[in-house]
Amino acid sequence: MSDVVALLRAHVSADEREESDRCTMILLASQLSNPLSREEPTAHFTASAFVIDDAAERTCLVQHEKLERLLQPGGHIEQTDLSLEAAALREAREETALEVELHPSAARPFDLDIHRIPDRPNEPAHWHLDVRYLVVGRGDPCDGAAWHALGEGGDASVGRLAAKVAALRIPAAG
Repeated sequence: MSDVVALLRAHVSADEREESDRCTMILLASQLSNPLSREEPTAHFTASAFVIDDAAERTCLVQHEKLERLLQPGGHIEQTDLSLEAAALREAREETALEVELHPSAARPFDLDIHRIPDRPNEPAHWHLDVRYLVVGRGDPCDGAAWHALGEGGDASVGRLAAKVAALRIPAAG
């Protein structure tokens, strides 16, 4: 857990909302019994990947069945994940079938976000403490995932990620 806290402490937030989420994440990382486990009932860390193409013109989004929204790939940390970065890459591969790698020059993590997950059968409402990485994807996505023009598709959170990419103008290649 100390690695996660160190990562959060070193992160430079882009705005007040992200800074508020960063501070809350640091606090919860020390208060929760097992903050990386999905078994933590009130809040737990997740990892996601904002997947862009080499030119930073498109993003690959997935249709999230449970939340019924178009989102970046991501999810819970598994015991086999060696880091939050590894979890984000695993989730991106699983949910898009693309060849993926961390963006060579983007901050790691790229973004932090806390969002509420509504209650569902056998699962009470809880908070996801999402650590997000900018990832470059190549290939054709699987069913349930698709390339979208950067800034088109997804919810406000996805729009915020797209705006960060556009503002930084950071294509992965040439």
